[in-house]
Amino acid sequence: MKITIIGAGAWGTALAITLATNHRVTLCGRDAAQITEMQNMRCNQRYLPDSPLPDGLVLSTDLASTLADSELAIFAIPTAGLRTTLQQFAKSRRDIGVVWVCKGFEASTSLLPHQVVDEVLPKGTKSAVLSGPSFAQEVARSLPTALTLASSDEEFSRSTAQLLHHARLRVYASNDVIGVEVGGAVKNVMAIASGICDGMGLGQNARAALITRGLAEITRLGLKLGGRSETLSGLSGLGDLILTCTGDLSRNRQVGLLLAQQQDLTMILNKLGHVAEGVYTVREVHRLSKSLDVAMPICDAVYRILYENIPAAEMVAELLNRTPNLEFRSG
Repeated sequence: MKITIIGAGAWGTALAITLATNHRVTLCGRDAAQITEMQNMRCNQRYLPDSPLPDGLVLSTDLASTLADSELAIFAIPTAGLRTTLQQFAKSRRDIGVVWVCKGFEASTSLLPHQVVDEVLPKGTKSAVLSGPSFAQEVARSLPTALTLASSDEEFSRSTAQLLHHARLRVYASNDVIGVEVGGAVKNVMAIASGICDGMGLGQNARAALITRGLAEITRLGLKLGGRSETLSGLSGLGDLILTCTGDLSRNRQVGLLLAQQQDLTMILNKLGHVAEGVYTVREVHRLSKSLDVAMPICDAVYRILYENIPAAEMVAELLNRTPNLEFRSG
């Protein structure tokens, strides 16, 4: 299959490397200087310097010509850039399947990625989200990874999952797009909370409690939006949550670790040099939880730390002093 991957960041490059094993892949980026450097060095020096690009992987900045004979387009870009990139895509091709791997809610609209896709692309476009516990560095190194590909078109979900699946990248099909997207989005907020917990030295007991109660918050929001509980307990929910809250490669966890040291958010993001989606996702989660009356105290605490400048220690004390409740009662 001829696949175009749009976005030459860490995740787009990692997917290009692994999918080039079985497919004709073109990695399309907008930064001409970066693409030229990748052509010359045969690696993505900025994001994945230790992962060489396969000989058969084609690099390009010309989206229109790249899409001309493509059979599938994969959008590996931040949620913030999804709408404008889809609009550009629609000018070139409107008749091939699309997959996105971004995790979050669109700023100001609080829309999930599939809702943005539905607004921009023609009705009937075959589309799916690919998500799950996956660090780009490990995917690029061909370490075993399992993901979920979800589409409202079950045949497209099954056939595309089968095409992308290989021995080191296991892809499972689903029809619960909302559940997959909510799990992938909100786990980044929980990873910031986990980093704060670890950075303050609160211990592994506290981290385990935070992850478990974080899953309860994710599930409450996911069910309210129309997702399914089994999805949120699967790879794209619990699996992704565990990885992002405990893995040292997690950018969102790194944000939390640095916040615990009382570092300024702007300086933290500049230091990372990568997008930490949880920083932006928490604003939309906060807005949604209030409008839908969904109790999300951990997300609220992260929001107040990031956007109301409340000290992390103060928010931790507030969470610990909440009135005890039944474990499986809403709230």
